[in-house]
Amino acid sequence: MTQVMATAQTPVEGELPPVVLGSLSPSRAADFKSCPLLYRFRCIDRLPAEPSSAAVRGTLVHAVLESLFDLPSAQRTVEAARAMLPEAWAQVREAEPGVAALFAADTDGTGFAEWMASAAALLGNYFALEDPGRLEPAAREERVEVVVDGVRLRGIVDRLDVSPAGDLRVVDYKTGASPREAFEAKALFQMKFYALVLWRTRGIVPRQLRLMYLADIDTLSYAPDADELARFERTLMAIWAAIERGMQTGDFRPSPSRLCDWCDFKAHCPEFGGTPPPFPQLPVTSG
Repeated sequence: MTQVMATAQTPVEGELPPVVLGSLSPSRAADFKSCPLLYRFRCIDRLPAEPSSAAVRGTLVHAVLESLFDLPSAQRTVEAARAMLPEAWAQVREAEPGVAALFAADTDGTGFAEWMASAAALLGNYFALEDPGRLEPAAREERVEVVVDGVRLRGIVDRLDVSPAGDLRVVDYKTGASPREAFEAKALFQMKFYALVLWRTRGIVPRQLRLMYLADIDTLSYAPDADELARFERTLMAIWAAIERGMQTGDFRPSPSRLCDWCDFKAHCPEFGGTPPPFPQLPVTSG
């Protein structure tokens, strides 16, 4: 029977918390689904990956959109958001010093200026999708977690809106383009993960999961139900069981796809003539 605890720190009075065997985030669960070897490289071998300008720009835009709601509603304008970019960039550099190397060869600053302009354009696209002056989020960059059958499911929700009636809306900002219809299920995997954790911790199924794609000014919305989230929970437990088997046997096989073109670890992948590092002997319990 599935055992669920709201958080690892808040067990039911009089009960011992379940033993936590490992942890799983939506991104690492998605890694394993797409390619078990990718999961191994990231979570077990912990191979470093070079930051990309697109990923760092996403971090920058997320930082601005989080801070935007600190302003009074009438001051949440596109001009105010764009004015936050320099300070947000300073914060990103402080948190991740290695990102400054992205522009090491940009001696005249042209590349950096174009990159910042592209971030400003994405912020403008956000304002084409919604008016933040009409919103008061219940939470931003909210850490959520729940322990299910000894596995801690954890993540960070970009934004959580709560209606006067108590309905939940989970919002996630994407600085890339919206997926084609055939890939929508993959895009919603992360959001169902958050919905499951919120359902298990709050007892409320989110009314809406909303992905906001800033690159092409589009949204993807979905309304989950309890039965679907229960099935999704079983899927996550099956993923963790497969990860545990891999940790016992060292068998994390590659799963080639078109995504390989963007993989940071092709040099270590047997599919491309590489050799993975020796498998660690110590147990790994987080992802």
